Formats: sequence, C-alpha cells, structure tokens
Amino acid sequence: MIALDDTDRAILEELRRDARSSMTAIADAVHISRAGAHARIKRLTDAGVITGYTVRTDPVLLGHHASAYVTLAIEQATWQAVSDRLRAIPEIEHMALVGGDFDVILLVRANDARDLRRIVLEDIQAIPSIRSTRTTLIFEDYTRE
Repeated sequence: MIALDDTDRAILEELRRDARSSMTAIADAVHISRAGAHARIKRLTDAGVITGYTVRTDPVLLGHHASAYVTLAIEQATWQAVSDRLRAIPEIEHMALVGGDFDVILLVRANDARDLRRIVLEDIQAIPSIRSTRTTLIFEDYTRE
C-alpha cells in the first residue's frame, strides 16, 4: 500500500470528475507541474490505486427504464460460485458482498418491468445457492461526479 497525500487525493478527485482531463489541466487544477502530475498518476496506477478509466452514462437514455437493488441471502461458503454466475448476467451493473441482514446486494438495470421480472425470477433466482431475494425498485437515482 502506498501513502496518499493531499495532492494525490486532489488528482484522484480531478480524474473522478473527468477522466478525460488533460495532464496539463490536472496539473493546473492541483498546482503542480505537468511532469509531476504524470509521475503521480503513473505511481497511483502502478500501485493499483487507479484501476482503470470509465464513462458514466444515463441509464434511462440507454433504454433501462426499470432499475432495482436486489438483495440476496446465499448459502454459506458459496460466494465464489454465486458471484461467477451473477457476473454472467449482463444487466447486473454492480455487485457487493456485504454483512448484515442479507449477503449480497446487486444493482440491476432492465429495459422495463417485464425484463426486470425475468432477470430476478429466471436468471438470479435460478442460481441454486441463493436462498432468497428482495427487490427494491429505484424511482430516481443520483451518482456523485
């Protein structure tokens, strides 16, 4: 693990805000040289702090008019097999193993309510180690930039 200073955190915040920012723009925003910004980003990438770059999209404009959080209770010691099966379901946008009243939480994006029903009842609940599911519909969501 590497120690992060305020400049590293500021660089990461700039990249989270806009991963397409130029090296010059990042350097200017955090008040360091372009070479310094480049070296820090390389160090953060080599250390595994930065794992990749992505794009945020609007799920509704992509045709996903039904979204839900689906929580799962699974049989103990089956997480690896369950996660492998869940990763094969393209509509699952995010998956986390958690502690609490349930074991797994999923963010599912579907075309419509009928598609969401199919994903939950036919794809997710078909996995043998899943004991129960609970679906919570999302009416509106927000992602911090």
